[in-house]
Amino acid sequence: MTAVAAAALAIVTATACEGDDKGKGDGKPAKTSAAPSDPATDASPPSESTAPPVPEKPSSGKTLTKAELTKAALVSGEVAGFDVTPMQGGEGPGTEKSDKPACEPLAAVINGAPEPAAAATVYRTAVDSTEEGEETQTVVTLILTSHADGGAQQVITSLRAAVDACAGGFTTHGGDGVSTYSEAKKLPTPKAGDESIAYQVTGAVEGDKVPLVFYVVRRGASLVTFYTANFIDETTPEVPSELIRRQSGKLP
Repeated sequence: MTAVAAAALAIVTATACEGDDKGKGDGKPAKTSAAPSDPATDASPPSESTAPPVPEKPSSGKTLTKAELTKAALVSGEVAGFDVTPMQGGEGPGTEKSDKPACEPLAAVINGAPEPAAAATVYRTAVDSTEEGEETQTVVTLILTSHADGGAQQVITSLRAAVDACAGGFTTHGGDGVSTYSEAKKLPTPKAGDESIAYQVTGAVEGDKVPLVFYVVRRGASLVTFYTANFIDETTPEVPSELIRRQSGKLP
């Protein structure tokens, strides 16, 4: 398994989702799994900060290098209560492929590698240190990508189509066997960047539903994908809106 597949995002394909053959795998959540934030209903928007949002400056529209993406990534202290660190385990993408071509954009994001392929990618993990020791500690994976030739817009467009086309679910195949997702659905869209999409795909652990939530925000030629999951119950987890606003606003 590649590094990202062994880290936060590909817990979805490695351990969070139950395959067609239930005898394969140990069915246990990954030790580095992303935990949910405070419970919210499926219709809830991202949690709001009491501080008013700061309007974003116009984007440069430039395809950023990895060094520029790294400079633009959030660091600890920029969002109150959150420690931000490089993703543990490296930066290799996962290898899952969807059984349905229409659902491949969703599989690509699960792999940590939105398609069309990025010119540069940076991975971060944001953890709410104020919830240290809590079973529901908020853990969010951030994937910053830059794209050439309109690729960032294509990612958003393809994800919108894929969520609609794959509402009834899909399966993926890769180095860890078959993973099954029972549904895909759109969530309230965060107000950030030039455009964005929020959606949930639902996997399973030993027959229990596992909501996996993605917020994808485009700013110019760059994207930030925010990922979190709920391994405790079936409640849709949230990505704190302050994380979304701050990270989007840092992109040049």
